[in-house]
Amino acid sequence: MSLSIAHTTRTYPKHLPYERMKRDILGARYELSLVFVGRTRAQALNVAYRKKDYYPNVLSFPLSATEGEIYICPEVAKQQAKKFDMTVDGFMGFLFIHGLYHLKGHDHGDKMDALEASAVKRYGLK
Repeated sequence: MSLSIAHTTRTYPKHLPYERMKRDILGARYELSLVFVGRTRAQALNVAYRKKDYYPNVLSFPLSATEGEIYICPEVAKQQAKKFDMTVDGFMGFLFIHGLYHLKGHDHGDKMDALEASAVKRYGLK
């Protein structure tokens, strides 16, 4: 399988079409690890690899041209979902898409925003 999902948190949205989203954005051959982590682990990763000391909602790490990792922190997502006028599950789906586009090589900006908005609509995230 080209997508593995792990979690150190009690819950995460299991019903989202992660494999389809990954395949549509990165392709079938891309090897991706998705991990749902708590705030402490998310912050530790952020400090270690990005030298930033805050609780991130999502982190993406390309390992090679065809492999990468995405970490999502459900606790942070839960706090931020309302600000984005989304459900918690919908927002975590958006964060996954956001990480996928970073792994594809996109940076923040209008083009990435448009791609994300299109994907949110395509997958029915609310």
